Amino acid sequence: MNSLMKTLTIAAGVCACATSLAFADMAVEFDEGAPKDRFTFANKGSCTIANAKVTLDLSGSKSGLIFDVTGSGAGVEVFQPLEIVSGANALHSVPTVKDGDNQITLDINQLDAGQSISFTIDVDDTMGGREITVSGSEIVGAKVAFSLDSKSASGTFGSNARTNIELNACRL
Repeated sequence: MNSLMKTLTIAAGVCACATSLAFADMAVEFDEGAPKDRFTFANKGSCTIANAKVTLDLSGSKSGLIFDVTGSGAGVEVFQPLEIVSGANALHSVPTVKDGDNQITLDINQLDAGQSISFTIDVDDTMGGREITVSGSEIVGAKVAFSLDSKSASGTFGSNARTNIELNACRL
């Protein structure tokens, strides 16, 4: 067998046996706004995320953040209920949030690569200062936990009001 034929045979064998790996990562962003704050959960990987739960937990935030969804509860002044603004079809159902809650769980049915889920809601600070305005530094310490079957991963918000959750590789 000539050397060109050997090279082609080896290359074909390597290509036939190699498994392509792709990664699933979720980027989560908080954008403070008036009167509504926005959270975005984006599938930045190349795999579909299916039948997973993502929990946003504000309890560890630097400023004791809570959700202010009614005019007669724990929040201050302006309130805004939870409103899914994109990706509703990726959820099994819209989560229920009570005034003063500090956690929301998104029950994801299917979130394809490149897609995102966004919702608006009012977030208030319970540690004083300007309770109705939440800056990026006030969300420091809040967490996002991802779970799928027995696997889990999490991320913590930094002062840029963002976190990234690195998920396991998936096979294509």
